[in-house]
Amino acid sequence: MKLMFIAMVGLLTGDKIAYADSAPERTTYKPRVINTTDLGADPDDEQSLVRQLVCANEFDIEGLIVSTGCWKKRQSSTVMLDRIVDAYGEALPNLRVHAEGFPSVEHLRSISVLGQMGYGMSDVGEGKDSPGSDLIIASVDKDDPRPVWVGCWGGANTVAQAIWKVQHTRSADELSAFLSKICIFDILGQDDAGAWIAKNFPKVLYIRATGVYGWQPSDEYLDEHIQNHGPLGAVYPDRKWSTEGDTPAFMHVYPNGLNDPTKIDQGGWGGRFSLTKKTSIKSMSAVKEEERAYDPYMMSSNTSEGSEAIKRWSNGYDNDFAARMDWSVTGDYSEANHHPVAVVNGDATRRIIKASAASGSSVSLQAEGSSDPDGDSLTYSWTFYQEPSSYNGFVTIENSDSPSATITVPADAAGKDLHVILELHDNGAPNLYAYRRVILQIR
Repeated sequence: MKLMFIAMVGLLTGDKIAYADSAPERTTYKPRVINTTDLGADPDDEQSLVRQLVCANEFDIEGLIVSTGCWKKRQSSTVMLDRIVDAYGEALPNLRVHAEGFPSVEHLRSISVLGQMGYGMSDVGEGKDSPGSDLIIASVDKDDPRPVWVGCWGGANTVAQAIWKVQHTRSADELSAFLSKICIFDILGQDDAGAWIAKNFPKVLYIRATGVYGWQPSDEYLDEHIQNHGPLGAVYPDRKWSTEGDTPAFMHVYPNGLNDPTKIDQGGWGGRFSLTKKTSIKSMSAVKEEERAYDPYMMSSNTSEGSEAIKRWSNGYDNDFAARMDWSVTGDYSEANHHPVAVVNGDATRRIIKASAASGSSVSLQAEGSSDPDGDSLTYSWTFYQEPSSYNGFVTIENSDSPSATITVPADAAGKDLHVILELHDNGAPNLYAYRRVILQIR
């Protein structure tokens, strides 16, 4: 599958590096996202929806599906969802002053539907189709090469019903094509349907995130920056257990320059995940023994860093949320802060940059041309991100706090790759961040 936001570009080095055949496009990649949410089980789903809607311009949101899970085994309406979407509609005129691409409230209402109203695999099969499962099928069937990311904030049985329907009504090749476009981000495993999918359709990119706690902002932050901000702040409830446990599902695909979400080991706002699937990624305790019928099944899950892989970016995502809530309450562009644009070696997109370099060489990375729409000054930081890199030694970066940095490629790095992150922020209030990842493939 070709992803539009990855480019090979030439870099300035001590020896010659081949450039790509053509310059990268100046477009911004938007991931396609569908949420299934067990609204009413825990206030954290409502919280996560508010955060997602104030950054809705960054995604193509194709489904908001009310579904069930082990803590909410029956659903009957979209009333809770409709209330949050209505609040978004009130804030939308202000949001559109500050950024392009926010979807209309009419679009969000049209994709706000019920999924499976019963629990787990007991509500999957013949005659079990739902508006939610039909929506998933229609979305995946679109003539669009981008994958569809289904976030399972509760159980996974609505996407399981969609897969079941396609399996039983289409050819093997058609089923394979359908499955190749689905990526699933499952929060903690909240029914047995995820195990059924992983067992029977192992080629589906299936992440079960377990490191979803420990990164969250404080109650004081929420009081100051979120809950007192207009109609969307009013529908952001106090936490009952943990804040925004479902947010990593869409933060993983947030197109901010940090990661390609299909390369799940790269790491970004939603965490970092192992390329090695495991058989021991079990559901929440309330699912009990239901999954055992599908043992063994294999899934990808968090690396050993757990939620620390999210928390390392806390200034970026906390300030992003606070600034966007500011947008939601003012129609004056000058009264809020806006994101800077990070440019690396002339590439102003958010795509991952890949290039080849020789061991022992020097690589010059230039952020000249980076800018801020408000005219704020910029602070630069270039770092070697060791965890996703295959090279495990020390890497020297000269002038790491300037627009122009030089990477000294270790002499023993041949055959390895180095992940270098540019993180820059403005001096506005709150500081807003932009990122670029450069992957140096060493020969």
